Amino acid sequence: MKNNSVVMLRRNLRHTTRNPVAVFNAILFPVILMLMFVYVFGDAFDVGGDYLDYATPGMLLLAVVYGLSATIMAVNSDMTTGIINRFKVMDVSRGAVLNGHVVATILRTSLAILAVLSVALLLGYRPQASALQGLSAAGVLLLVVTAVSWLSVALGLAAKTAETAAFSGVPLVMLPFFSSAIVPADAMGTGVRQFAEYQPFTSIIESLRGFLAGSPDLTQTWVAIAWSAGIILLSLVWSGRKFSQRA
Repeated sequence: MKNNSVVMLRRNLRHTTRNPVAVFNAILFPVILMLMFVYVFGDAFDVGGDYLDYATPGMLLLAVVYGLSATIMAVNSDMTTGIINRFKVMDVSRGAVLNGHVVATILRTSLAILAVLSVALLLGYRPQASALQGLSAAGVLLLVVTAVSWLSVALGLAAKTAETAAFSGVPLVMLPFFSSAIVPADAMGTGVRQFAEYQPFTSIIESLRGFLAGSPDLTQTWVAIAWSAGIILLSLVWSGRKFSQRA
């Protein structure tokens, strides 16, 4: 199975490098969004401090979600174009197929995160985190990336058509905009504020924001871990069932 997983990973990475739209959405577009919010809209938001410091953790989450549509589409394509039947004839395990998509997504998303963080540092962002706090922030990000990668695989398996697959990733892309990524939840209107406070990305962003600022919010961190673990568990079960039904 290990060799099968490596082969599937190489296959998915080659597909990514041959798809400029996927590379743009996953890596370059989050950087463009960061520049837009910091330089165009930043002065319009009152966040009680420097907007770059406030926005960077949220931009890291945007870097996570913007590459997920490529995974959803790739998984759906595998299920609808008949390639899975070839894998079955070749005795490739289902775990290898799904693991290849997940690991490729994690690697692609990690590049996007590094790109956004590098641009933030060039713009003057200076995190106050200690080495341990920086590692903790990286751990939270890795857990979140793993969770949404498995969720993307499940969405791709569940979609009946390419059109459905393309649409199913939209809520994941939009969710950070209804969190504390761009502005504090307290600044939002009634209804939207409550939604922002209790949806998973706000806890994840506040956990990252605390670690990077050198003042960890452990309550938000535990909530972020619980959300991520729950998403992983749900996605694993969902992916396994959908793969068994369609493969």
